[in-house]
Amino acid sequence: MNALGAIREPFFFVVDFKGEQFEVIPIKELDQHDVKIDFAQANTQGKEIQLEKHPIDFKIYKKQFDTIRKEILYGNSYLCNLTTQTPINTSASLSGIFDHAISKYKILYKNEWLCFSPETFVKIDYRGISSNPMKGTIDASIKNAEEKLLQDPKELAEHYTIVDLIRNDLNIVAKNVEVQKFRYVTKVKTAKGDLLQTSSKIVGELTEDYHKTIGSIICNLLPAGSISGAPKKKTIEIIKNTESYNRGFYTGVAGIFDGKNVDSCVLIRFIENTKDGLVYKSGGGITKYSEAEKEYEEVKQKIYVPTA
Repeated sequence: MNALGAIREPFFFVVDFKGEQFEVIPIKELDQHDVKIDFAQANTQGKEIQLEKHPIDFKIYKKQFDTIRKEILYGNSYLCNLTTQTPINTSASLSGIFDHAISKYKILYKNEWLCFSPETFVKIDYRGISSNPMKGTIDASIKNAEEKLLQDPKELAEHYTIVDLIRNDLNIVAKNVEVQKFRYVTKVKTAKGDLLQTSSKIVGELTEDYHKTIGSIICNLLPAGSISGAPKKKTIEIIKNTESYNRGFYTGVAGIFDGKNVDSCVLIRFIENTKDGLVYKSGGGITKYSEAEKEYEEVKQKIYVPTA
């Protein structure tokens, strides 16, 4: 990444959650690698996609939830992202879902997995770097949904924690870091109805020759705070000891350098093509205020294809 950035060669990059699989492909070679990306909704057709879900039993989820909450009560973590995988059935192919999903970031990787992420990891524009951590979700059809989301003490605590974590991360690579916009609400359309989500925008300044160290900048920020937790190192240990499956590229990071700017996303809203069929990977942040039943429902609620 540093070498391609230094000569301003546009490239795509993707890294898995553990930082063990990292691929960098010049943009002009994407077709040869069977990778499709759309970061501008340039080819979206917007047809509804139905998914049949087969969630894990609540008792299994509750056992993992209790393990994480115990770690939080012991003071080993303040926020821990618990995820799982859900077998799904659909008549659509991964390529068909890619064509019809409406999302800020879409990636189809070698027919192995598909991501339609709404969450920016970092953007770099000239000498500025910004991150938009997304934490907090509610069904938009609930009465006074936005007010309830913004006033929920669990969601507020989770959001404060992640904003502080991302601010500290950006301070590793940038100067004059500040929270430019705190807890703004966006709407996401799904086949089952709309969701409301809260995000914040944190910005900082880079040196003029940042393009020579793009790889170093990105690697210093991994993994994304919004899908790990705080403190990051200890929380990642808790995740690895608690989750019963391999996240793989799910909750990793992918992005593009166009020769001048960087745009990247967190790999959430994720369907993987496994030997046993399609699985949808989803999860949410756990704090001391979390309730297992509500978190379990949020995991299921996040299993959707965003369509008009």
